[in-house]
Amino acid sequence: MLDKIAVLIPCYNEAPTIEKVVNDARAALPEAVIYVYDNNSTDDTARIAAAAGAVVRKEYQQGKGNVIRRMFREIDASCYILIDGDDTYPLEHAAEMAERVLEHHADMVVGDRLSSTYFSENKRPFHNFGNSLVKGSINRLFGSDIKDIMTGYRAFGYSFVKTFPVLSQGFEIETEMTIHAVYNHMQIENVIVDYRDRPKGSVSKLNTYSDGFKVLKMILRLFKTYKPLAFFSLIAAGLMLLAAGFFIPVFIRFLETHLVLQIPTLVVCGFVTLAALQSFFAGLILSNMSENNRRDFEYQLQRTADRYKNLQKETDRE
Repeated sequence: MLDKIAVLIPCYNEAPTIEKVVNDARAALPEAVIYVYDNNSTDDTARIAAAAGAVVRKEYQQGKGNVIRRMFREIDASCYILIDGDDTYPLEHAAEMAERVLEHHADMVVGDRLSSTYFSENKRPFHNFGNSLVKGSINRLFGSDIKDIMTGYRAFGYSFVKTFPVLSQGFEIETEMTIHAVYNHMQIENVIVDYRDRPKGSVSKLNTYSDGFKVLKMILRLFKTYKPLAFFSLIAAGLMLLAAGFFIPVFIRFLETHLVLQIPTLVVCGFVTLAALQSFFAGLILSNMSENNRRDFEYQLQRTADRYKNLQKETDRE
């Protein structure tokens, strides 16, 4: 069965806000099916969500990435609206985001907080700095112009959801989604959304330092995976500079004395130069493999599109 719109709400201890989020989602998108996935909450999140009319399911592996993996695997829909259960995103933008997917055929719609009220509403300065740092890093490394990398408010089409390989387990998932869409030339659209800080009694699950470090590590790993030639060329350039640092003093002494007096240094220089060449050629090989992976992904997209058409036909018959 194919839902027209599925609202996906991953939750961990969101009892103070989940009822309002479910009710707001129903008011904004009356035709949508609202799914709440409870991630081992120790409060009444699941009971409150069910009482509010949401379809409640469980994910026992802890972490937002694990929850989203389960959601994407289990739910079939023409449009997916992903939103946090903490009531920080107003749902009145959801209809416009869904329209971008259903009518404009966008693969991913980004709910852009950073262009509206995020910096004035969010009271955690390191979060503000982290969002700006991640946004700048990804846009420079991948040549993109995404307005908000780490927003938890997004809309997706069927093809994105069913071809997105969820690798991260925690809050790095938003960064992973963005890079995947950018690298594979998917249609990304932007909708400016309001942001409000968590209401009293609601506690953030994001650890500024540990989760921030995981996000930066994720960016580096995905840069190596998706842009191997650039990644290993940077390493090769660094090694060549190091080799030059070893070689120049030896060469200067040679010009002065016509003797090579620092044989061990020259040997180290040679090995560092070899390492630089190996790094560069490793990047070339991995770059060719990456191109082949992209061709395979395009084939997978076509198969996913065919499956979506079959689901639509089955749903229309029912």
